[in-house]
Amino acid sequence: MPRQVDHESRRRTIAEAVCLLAGERGLEGVTLRDVAARAEVSMGAVQRCFRTKEEMLLFALGYVRERVGERVRARLVRSPAQSAGTALGHAAAEVSLLGDEHRAEARVWLAFVAQAAVSDALAGTLKANYAGLHEVFARLIAEAAEDADRAAPLDPRREARTLLALADGLTVHVLVGHLTPHEAHDVLDAHLAGLWG
Repeated sequence: MPRQVDHESRRRTIAEAVCLLAGERGLEGVTLRDVAARAEVSMGAVQRCFRTKEEMLLFALGYVRERVGERVRARLVRSPAQSAGTALGHAAAEVSLLGDEHRAEARVWLAFVAQAAVSDALAGTLKANYAGLHEVFARLIAEAAEDADRAAPLDPRREARTLLALADGLTVHVLVGHLTPHEAHDVLDAHLAGLWG
């Protein structure tokens, strides 16, 4: 009897191979042949899972987003009694990919961002990712602002856009060595503290 293949598991294995290669070489260095070799599957198996390279890259981008999302949820679950402001800080820190253990993931994320400048499909997926994060950040900012003793009201949607842009910028600055992860965390913490002051 032929062995059954778990296609979703294989697609995730291939996405992991794409991420490893993109982290080492950028997306221009991701070929079907190299992905198949890294995933330890045949090129035919890759082509059965994904009709085109772009489809494979879109799936891999979703895979990275899932991993970051899982880390954010896990971090929030570890401290369920925390305030909305603390939850926002944890989520922003995870999204910023500042830790040394996230260096490869940050390279992959930025490779996708760079490719999205010339790929409408990747740009659309990134915009959807940012829209989802924006909603989460805006909700947490609105909740935290209710608890803060501020002299002036906050615009949660504008502040969420600012925080997303700051997170991406910090990712770049750490990745190129302009800031250390510790310095980037200090910038992020100071920005968040300024929201409630």
